[in-house]
Amino acid sequence: MGDQRGFLKYTERELPPRRPVDLRLQDWKEVYEKHEHEVLQRQASRCMDCGIPFCHNGCPLGNLIPEWNDLVYKGQWADGIERLHATNNFPEFTGRLCPAPCEASCVLGINQPAVTIKQVEVELIDNAFDKGWVHPVMPSTKTGKHVAVIGSGPAGLAAAQQLTRAGHDVTVYERADRVGGLLRYGIPEFKMEKRHIDRRIAQMEAEGTVFKTGITVGTDISADDLRAQHDAVVLANGATSWRDLPIEGRDLEGIYQAMEFLPWANKVQHGDEVTGPDGQPPITAKGKKVVIIGGGDTGADCLGTSLRQGAEIVHQFEIMPRPPDERAESTPWPTYPLMFRVSSAHEEGGERVFSVNTEKFIGENGKVTKLAAHEVVMNKGKFEKVEGSEFELEADLVLLAMGFVGPERTGLLDGIGVEYNERGNVKRDDDFQSTVPGVFVAGDAGRGQSLIVWAIAEGRSAAAGVDRYLTQDSFLPSPIHPTQAPQR
Repeated sequence: MGDQRGFLKYTERELPPRRPVDLRLQDWKEVYEKHEHEVLQRQASRCMDCGIPFCHNGCPLGNLIPEWNDLVYKGQWADGIERLHATNNFPEFTGRLCPAPCEASCVLGINQPAVTIKQVEVELIDNAFDKGWVHPVMPSTKTGKHVAVIGSGPAGLAAAQQLTRAGHDVTVYERADRVGGLLRYGIPEFKMEKRHIDRRIAQMEAEGTVFKTGITVGTDISADDLRAQHDAVVLANGATSWRDLPIEGRDLEGIYQAMEFLPWANKVQHGDEVTGPDGQPPITAKGKKVVIIGGGDTGADCLGTSLRQGAEIVHQFEIMPRPPDERAESTPWPTYPLMFRVSSAHEEGGERVFSVNTEKFIGENGKVTKLAAHEVVMNKGKFEKVEGSEFELEADLVLLAMGFVGPERTGLLDGIGVEYNERGNVKRDDDFQSTVPGVFVAGDAGRGQSLIVWAIAEGRSAAAGVDRYLTQDSFLPSPIHPTQAPQR
């Protein structure tokens, strides 16, 4: 390391400041202000010469974190982005959206604030794009093999880029009108501006990857025709079957899934003509009493979006108890810590309510007006009602942000004939190949709902499996094994 005493000189963790709440609620731009390179280099110098970099184990991609931390500290930014791109196709995505399991396993984090790994990552790639260092990587030879990738989320994009660079002809099919999957329509603009997707897609198109949008495979093109036109198929269609809340009153108007709500806000930011006479999209929080059921990242995305749309008041419900302020004893280093976190959206407003369960929705004239709920405690792994804790809360917009239960089976998956594992995900072998020869699976469709960093790692690994299937050998890296780490 360039400065072996950096972690002793600089004990504070410095991140770029977030823009003032009253200003950022007036727009949809990313919440962070500019981070000076000098501050970032100082933070990079905190990376220890720790002998065993547990951050490698924490990162599913196996990012060479100490190497590019050291290169940033020394001001060798061009070399740093080369080392970062060696393991990660899209650091501009992970640097903004990944919850950073690498930082949770940072050795320095045992008794000091962890190195700002994620911030170094995102500044490396943003600087590289600004300097014009990100170029198309062209294959040295062409194989003549054709591969279809279904889905253009992070897993599909990673698989497609790796396979294109290996010399295969790759076509990505996306049922939405734009490329990006949940990156495009599930992540709010204030969390990641979509220009980051667009410039990476431009690089991929220059490399030769073909994108076809507005096509639902299994409907617009049959599974049989798809297989007949391609030598291999990668299923990267995600785990998009959302978890519902089948309680009394669920059919009332005004109750929506998060992924029915969030895409409209993103379409508005794209300039699509989706607003009505009142200037609002079909589903909006403007002037409404909003209740978000689900305390995770998607719930926070709904919170930030509702506040920007002008909600009157927002409550976010979570059935789990409030986590401790510091790392829970049940999640010791180097595991990912259970602890209380405050996202940028939580800073902006709304009320977080923990240990609460919704009993039923109540409405008038077919529209939701309030919900009935009660407090819960966990006893021997089960939630029990706290007697006498019942309450009602006014709500004319309820957003369900409770996660996903697996991939959609009708159409493509059942049509192509894949089998499913005990968790309801697409079954695959050590090469990420499904039970149908030549059909591979990557990301949430095979893993279940998980992190963006796992999606990219699985896309890279599945690409290596496809390459071996088509050519009997592969030089593509395969960072993970399908059975590594517990599935979510």
